[in-house]
Amino acid sequence: MIIAEKKPIEEIIDEVKDFKRILVLGCNECVTVCEAGGKKEVEVLASALRMYFINQGDEKVISENTLERQCDHEYLEEIRPNIDEYDAIISIACGVGVQFAAEKYLTTPLIPGVNTVCLGANEDRGLWTERCQACGTCILARTGGICPVSRCAKRVMNGPCGGSSNGKCELGKEVDCGWQLIVDRLKALDKMDEYETVAPIKDWSTDRAGGPRTVTREDVKI
Repeated sequence: MIIAEKKPIEEIIDEVKDFKRILVLGCNECVTVCEAGGKKEVEVLASALRMYFINQGDEKVISENTLERQCDHEYLEEIRPNIDEYDAIISIACGVGVQFAAEKYLTTPLIPGVNTVCLGANEDRGLWTERCQACGTCILARTGGICPVSRCAKRVMNGPCGGSSNGKCELGKEVDCGWQLIVDRLKALDKMDEYETVAPIKDWSTDRAGGPRTVTREDVKI
């Protein structure tokens, strides 16, 4: 799941202060789950903006809408009939949704209302933790299902490094050493022989080369 967090209201106000007709646009997918950009957050942000600008004596029209997804042409088309009613859109989808909407509506300013943080998991109410950096070549089969790219602060491919102590990262006692987690998992799976195999250094020039990556499934294309 893509994890995002709300931007400070002061930052959003500064970005939209010169616009009169503003749409706050939410997304029903990842940002809803992490409580940063769903229908509820659209209502809260729109209300906060209305109150602020009313108190400033600045009359603005602030509308609300929440799409099923902002990273999908079909759902973004839902706002096309009304797009000319807005001087700007505050998108509280992830960065992908913001960019996709910006590409679709070239003459309408798109303003991000959240900061996109990582790909993560929901551990508890209000607690999300990073699990994946979408690096392009998954090695989880070799590392017991635990990713050293996202879980090791140094992205060490053959660890642990010399900075870990008692299963904790040198960053702090609250941070688990990613490679200690991997070793513990491999022991539980009785696969410690795989730990002895030296992995090559990750080739970032291949995994992240050529600008934005594209995934094509010929079997599902229309």
